[in-house]
Amino acid sequence: MFDHFVWSVVLVPPLIVLVMRLLADRCPPSVAAVTMAWSAAVAGVASLTNLTVFALKAIAEIPAVGRAFGWSDRVVADDTAHVAWVPWLSVALLVVASVSVGWRWRQHHRALRLGYDALPGSGSLVLVPDPAVRAFAVPGRPGHVVVTTGMRHLLTDGQFEALIAHERAHLAGGHHRLVRLAELAAATHPALWWVARHVDYLVERAADEHAAEQVGSRRTVAHAIGVAALATSGPPQVPHGLHAASPGGVVPRRVAHLLRPRATSRSLVLRALPVSLALASLLWTGEAIYDLFELLDAARSNR
Repeated sequence: MFDHFVWSVVLVPPLIVLVMRLLADRCPPSVAAVTMAWSAAVAGVASLTNLTVFALKAIAEIPAVGRAFGWSDRVVADDTAHVAWVPWLSVALLVVASVSVGWRWRQHHRALRLGYDALPGSGSLVLVPDPAVRAFAVPGRPGHVVVTTGMRHLLTDGQFEALIAHERAHLAGGHHRLVRLAELAAATHPALWWVARHVDYLVERAADEHAAEQVGSRRTVAHAIGVAALATSGPPQVPHGLHAASPGGVVPRRVAHLLRPRATSRSLVLRALPVSLALASLLWTGEAIYDLFELLDAARSNR
């Protein structure tokens, strides 16, 4: 069973990150964000499931458990005797990953509640009387774009139109779901942390591209992003990926892509690479589950 641990827990998550680092800027940002988030999520599920399988194997190795369920704990332990530490390491990793996923889930719900608490009225566009320079999208049915008066007074009419188009692109594209998916995947495996950061960046770029199409000027969108980023202060109050002026030093890269757009490819082959890795890991995980049941049957027969 050890090969399942090596493939799904040790190798696939960093391999997906490596492939996506090579391919992300070669695909349209909206396509790359979806591919990256879902590939990471599937790989994260496979990793978490493998840890669960090995954690169950560790429990099955306990003599008292073997006597209770009628199998030989020695037969179970012998299957990975050469790497006896792996099942018990899996128990520890599973606990850490489960706590991390739970904490991240609670953070997202808390951030969304904060976003709704910031809504003083109804309507898809909410102008908040606040000198702070902020603009963000609050997902929901319907979603809302929240802009402070500080932000509105800072921008020209064209830049404000670009800002609103950007935030509405987040709502229309369901970008908060992709960001949440990527961050939950990162919570399952530390190697996927880069994916969460990059999906955040890619949904911002996707919103930039949509805004440029809507207002008909890439330069206007670039100026709006630059002005908003320079003036924005304080920590964000809603999830990352829903701001025109996102943190993390990515604004210069976004402006560069707007002013000097690069050719991208919609090739299915590029998208298939990370997806194939993730699906292979998931299928291999199914075999790990099957192998565990076979091992327990053998242990019952050799009691």
